Amino acid sequence: MTVMLERPTIDGNDPRRFEDLCRALDELNVPDGFKAEIIRANIVVSPWSKAYYLDVMDLICDQMRAHLPGGHRISSAPALYVFPGIERAYGPDVHAADGRTRRTTSRHLDGEGLSFIAELTSASTRDADLVDKVERYGKAGVPVYLLLDMQEDSATVFWSPTTKGYESHLTVPFGKDILIPAPFNCTLSTEGFQAPFGYDED
Repeated sequence: MTVMLERPTIDGNDPRRFEDLCRALDELNVPDGFKAEIIRANIVVSPWSKAYYLDVMDLICDQMRAHLPGGHRISSAPALYVFPGIERAYGPDVHAADGRTRRTTSRHLDGEGLSFIAELTSASTRDADLVDKVERYGKAGVPVYLLLDMQEDSATVFWSPTTKGYESHLTVPFGKDILIPAPFNCTLSTEGFQAPFGYDED
């Protein structure tokens, strides 16, 4: 289930309107087990991941940790990254960023510090992960975006961000290795990313 809290549509780049949304998000009483993001000028509340998604997130962090750029850290802990330039605020499933990005008392982390993001789709977030976030993470300059399509059992890595989005991508089925490009230059195994036998999304 995804709940969208309607806000006025943002026309063009209006920092004040985006700041208003950020303040409204801070004041929102989000139920336990849910997270809130700003997507397409709306505050969107979605449930946290299924239990086995946590194992997949750990597998990503474990493999990527040795390949992080100097001073960067990776985590799957809840965090909200703001991107004023593209008027979005996302809470990625896995995020690697310069450690200095965390040295703040704010609840909002600077999206410019990110080097890597991984999102795991669910029935409620799939459209945003496949469309809005692919475009916006690229426009925001996030070097690498890993999209795990949990409904299709596939992994897609996007890289070479531009002002129009990502220029390059590669898709493999779960169970295969996938190359994670610069600044990581490593291979990620997707073995074990599949749902447990008999799992039903509904």
